[in-house]
Amino acid sequence: MTDAAAPNPAERPTRGLVYAVGCYLIWGFLPLYFRLLDSIGAVEIVAHRIVWSLILLTLVMLARGRLRDWRTLLMTPKTLRLMAVSATLIAINWLVYIWSVNHDHVVAASLGYFLNPLVNVALGMIFLQERLTRAQTVAVALAGIGVAIMAFSAPAALWISLTLAFSFGFYGLVRKIAPVGSLEGLATETLLLTPAMVAWLIWLWASGGSGFGRDHGIDALLVASGVATSVPLLLFASAARRLSYGTLGLLQYLAPSIQFALGVFLFGEPLTTPMLICFALIWTGLAIFTVSALATHRRRRRIAPV
Repeated sequence: MTDAAAPNPAERPTRGLVYAVGCYLIWGFLPLYFRLLDSIGAVEIVAHRIVWSLILLTLVMLARGRLRDWRTLLMTPKTLRLMAVSATLIAINWLVYIWSVNHDHVVAASLGYFLNPLVNVALGMIFLQERLTRAQTVAVALAGIGVAIMAFSAPAALWISLTLAFSFGFYGLVRKIAPVGSLEGLATETLLLTPAMVAWLIWLWASGGSGFGRDHGIDALLVASGVATSVPLLLFASAARRLSYGTLGLLQYLAPSIQFALGVFLFGEPLTTPMLICFALIWTGLAIFTVSALATHRRRRRIAPV
């Protein structure tokens, strides 16, 4: 998503806002996309998502002259090991998310992504020795109480929320450690996953269980899943370079909010009392967390040297 010419500094926030909103809108409305593929198994959808993403990302890097950088990355064993871990985590995340959407658990999936920022805070404290502020401690504690209430009262779909939150949280942790750009990183992850996914697709086709090749509309959606995967990630990378951390922090709740609304109002999923209490506690924690993060960001900007 690199512009042909360097953007005017005054235009950077505007472009960044457009990229970020576009990214989160795509992520928010993805349940509608995957519902069109509910006749296809979740593993097959993930396999197509990975294979077609690799093709698209390779073309993007070819167009941007980044293949040499990618080749250098692929020849670095330590980085490849980290990428193998992140690839496994993102594959788990995608698989659980698609399964949950196509089995009427969109609300539980949205809860996972509401939890994710608070999981990131906890992982930063545990693995990166980051110190929690008082507001962060309160936010994480409220989220923990909410999850505990769901665990005791409505545990059936809780595994979906926790798997999505922690798989994406650990994925972000690994990508923070790995010295890899967003484009090359995603391309490497899809490359590492592709052999197993191609083998799975070949086995499905040979056994007569493949959903590909039976309906042109379904085939087009499976191929386009590579675009639906790669484009929002590239938009996010471009937005992150142009917007402040605080702005991105506020916008990140757009996607799970849309998913929550789709689950309740469009798909008619039940919103039980324990789930509502859990959401209320997590939303309160997120509000405290966000206000604290914005205040800290403004304070740092005021004292930063010109």
